[in-house]
Amino acid sequence: MDRLGLYDRRAHSANERWPLAGRLLSAVLARPGALLALSGRRNPVELDGRVLNRSVQALLGLTAVIDRATNRGGGAPDPVDTRDVFGATTKLVMPTRTDVHVTGRTIPGPDGAPDIPVRIYRRFGVGIADPGNRPSAIAYFHGGGWVVGDLESHDASCRLIAAVTGCVVVAVDYRLAPEHPFPAGIEDSLAAYAWIQRNYGQLGTAPGRVGVMGDSAGGNLAAVVAQETRPGRRSALDDVPPPLAQCLIYPSMDARFVTESFKVMGDGFFLTREGMAAYRAHYLPDPSDWETVRASPILCDDLDGLAPAVIVTAGFDPLRDEGANYAGALAGAAVEVEYRCYDDMVHGFFGMGVVPDCLALATEVCDAMGALMRRAAAITEG
Repeated sequence: MDRLGLYDRRAHSANERWPLAGRLLSAVLARPGALLALSGRRNPVELDGRVLNRSVQALLGLTAVIDRATNRGGGAPDPVDTRDVFGATTKLVMPTRTDVHVTGRTIPGPDGAPDIPVRIYRRFGVGIADPGNRPSAIAYFHGGGWVVGDLESHDASCRLIAAVTGCVVVAVDYRLAPEHPFPAGIEDSLAAYAWIQRNYGQLGTAPGRVGVMGDSAGGNLAAVVAQETRPGRRSALDDVPPPLAQCLIYPSMDARFVTESFKVMGDGFFLTREGMAAYRAHYLPDPSDWETVRASPILCDDLDGLAPAVIVTAGFDPLRDEGANYAGALAGAAVEVEYRCYDDMVHGFFGMGVVPDCLALATEVCDAMGALMRRAAAITEG
C-alpha cells in the first residue's frame, strides 16, 4: 500500500494547522524532483543495502544549500548554540493538531531540585462521553541529545500522539546538559513518571495505566524509567507501578558508540558522529559513566519482566543498530517487542511531518503505541 494511504489527508487536514512556509515546503517535498535538481543530487542515495527516501534526500540537499549560503557548513556548531534554531525549525516542519486540548503546569521535581514543567495533552472528548472508561496516560520524554529540546520543540509531536492514541500525554521538560549533566535528566524523568502514576485523579486517567515513550535521547530516558521501576528495583518509588508499555523511537541506547551503523551512517544524514560526540561530552562529561546501565541501557543484564515495547529505528541513522540490538535483547528475555526499521528514513523522521511520508510513518508509530497500550491494559484488567 502507498504510504500516503496510511495518512489520509482528507481525514486529518481539517484538524491540522500549518504555517504557510511549512505548507508550501510540504507541497514541494511531495514532488522532490525540482529540489533534487537544485541541490545537484539527482541520483538515488544507496548505502548499506538501503535506498534513501527521495523527499528526505531533497530535504537534506536543501539544508546543505542553506548551510552553504549562510556560511554554516564549516563544521558542526556546539549543540547549546543550536537551541533556538532547533525550536524554531520544529514549528516549520510539523503540523499542529487542533483537536487536542493542551494545558501546562509544574510538578514537584526530585528532592532538592526545581519543579518540572510539564504539558498535558488530551484529545477532545476523551474520557468525557464515557467518564467510567478513563483513558491511559503516556509520559513523553523529548529528544535532543539531552542538550536541546523542550515542551515547544515537541509540542506538535505530542499533539499527534494524543490525537492518534486516545491517551492523555504528559510531556516532561526535564533539565538539560551542560547546565545539568547526567543523571539530572533521569532523576527528573523518574520524578515525573511517579507523579503521573500517583495523580491519576487530577489527570482523569485510569490508575496504574501509564506508558512511557520518547525519541532519541528521550527514548533512552523512557528505557531507563522502564528498567528502574520494575518491582524489586525501587526505593522511593515503591508505590509506583511499572509502565504498561514502552515506545522507543530511534533511541540512544549505547554511549560507547561501537555499532556498525554508527560507523557507516555517521555523516550526511542530519545526525552525525561529530554531533553525537558533542552531545555526549555535555551530558556525560565523565567517560567512566558511558558504561553504566543508566547511560547505556543496552548493558542491562536482566531485562526480565520489562513492559512490552514498540521499538522504531531508521535505516540511515547512526543509532539504528542500538535500537535493533535492544529489541533483540528484549525478545531474548521473553519481553513482547515489536521492532520496525524504516529502511529509507533518517534520524528525526518522527518530527519531520513536512515530508508526507514522514508524517504517515509518525502516525503509524503512534497507532502502534496506542494499540499496544490497549492490548496491555486489557491483559492487566483481565
